[in-house]
Amino acid sequence: MVEVIFFGKPDCPASAKQKAQLKAAGHHVLDHDIGAEDWTAERLKSFFGDRPTEDWFNRTHPSIRSGDIDRRTISAERALAALIADPELIRRPLLQVGERREFGFDPVRIGAWIGIDPIGDESCEAKHSRGICDHGHR
Repeated sequence: MVEVIFFGKPDCPASAKQKAQLKAAGHHVLDHDIGAEDWTAERLKSFFGDRPTEDWFNRTHPSIRSGDIDRRTISAERALAALIADPELIRRPLLQVGERREFGFDPVRIGAWIGIDPIGDESCEAKHSRGICDHGHR
């Protein structure tokens, strides 16, 4: 079992479910409010690794849905500036175990990394990818 630093939204039902999955697997969760962090571009980018810029965004955010921000064409530099200015745009949660950092809650990826037992039929991230998450994330 490991210590997981979890950056999410305090009032988010999906975050609560994700933390419950981590705790049920025996992990110690250090909970942080993603919106209260003092993000820098370098620190935030460390969670995204080499995954595509368009994946960094919360697809349900009004600026994404309206097209005000085109996550498919935005540069990494502009994306990081937008994410820092409005942490609600960040695809949550951000997770850190030791030096490794990840984002989004994919039970298969996380299970292979640190081990969890998925709760429910489909992950929130899988629902997000199909645009049908019912948790009302923003």
